Amino acid sequence: MRSGVQAQVPVLNVGDADAAGRFYALFGYTGQPGEDGRSRLRCGDLTLLLVEGAAAPATLCLHVDDVAATTERLVAAGHRVEHAPGGECRTVDPGGNTILFARSPRVPAPRVEPDGRPAPVRRAAQVAARRDGAPGHCQIGGPRGEPCAEPAEVKLADSWGDTVWGCLTHADETLVHARGAFVATEDGTGLAAYLAARQARPDPAAVPG
Repeated sequence: MRSGVQAQVPVLNVGDADAAGRFYALFGYTGQPGEDGRSRLRCGDLTLLLVEGAAAPATLCLHVDDVAATTERLVAAGHRVEHAPGGECRTVDPGGNTILFARSPRVPAPRVEPDGRPAPVRRAAQVAARRDGAPGHCQIGGPRGEPCAEPAEVKLADSWGDTVWGCLTHADETLVHARGAFVATEDGTGLAAYLAARQARPDPAAVPG
């Protein structure tokens, strides 16, 4: 079982939970103050906890989908917004907390080849083409057991040692739905090459001269 942090909840101390709730509604957060002086606000899968009491200013950085629209909403509600270097904007919530907001960082998409295949799958097919041992046809087949006549181009494996050869289409499908499967390239970096290098060799000192 994988361990580690599964989620995190920023906690902000505010003097007026109602005023803070109206402020964060401008960013898309929703929620109602609790009876214990705490307001748990939600925005999609994100949670923000407001604790009413003595203010202890902090800084919160938010990634938004539209900086200009967010700025317009804040200004229209009477909040001052400053523009910072790097495309960030800065404002202050009713509790004195500094709020930085900017565009969400773009996550680079996996590199694909001209045929639309992810580069690792295409490279695995190229490696397999240089080696012997691949069956003539895809061993994965269709979702209802239909045989596949396409050539076997990619070898897949899992941590239990099970392996299967598949065509590019069914290999892609398997990698998506079988979460423990991975591409077995065997390009000189697998167990076979490692174990072959550990085979017993004659001791040069023991060989008669």
